[in-house]
Amino acid sequence: MPVVAGAHQQLRQVPVAHQSLAQVIKHPRRGALFENLVVTEHLKHRYNQGRSADLYFWRDNNGVEADLLFETATGHIQTIEIKSGQTPTTDYIRAGQQSARFVTENAAPPRLIYGGDTSFVRSGVDVVGWRDACANPFKTI
Repeated sequence: MPVVAGAHQQLRQVPVAHQSLAQVIKHPRRGALFENLVVTEHLKHRYNQGRSADLYFWRDNNGVEADLLFETATGHIQTIEIKSGQTPTTDYIRAGQQSARFVTENAAPPRLIYGGDTSFVRSGVDVVGWRDACANPFKTI
């Protein structure tokens, strides 16, 4: 552990805030951490292209939400649902479909970014594995 000086210059050890992958996978805030990773990668990619952030979150009064919402380079509105689970379930696909319901014009196909490895299209939703999403956040399937 690192050693730091206290208020009276006494040395004490301070635990470093890091965890193993196994601890993160079991952590109750795993979903929030994963969502933060995906949003940060999208933000970083936009900044590296010289674009402004313009990333949004949407939730209506019925609880339907899009974890990430932005206008694409082609002028379409992209909605993204983010799930940390490694297996895309029917509920994940349904959440992806619901996230796009409030976009009526110029809507891009809804996207689901999940904790798995493969990318595919299911029921009109672009399902994207996290590695593909982080490597190129705006790539179309």
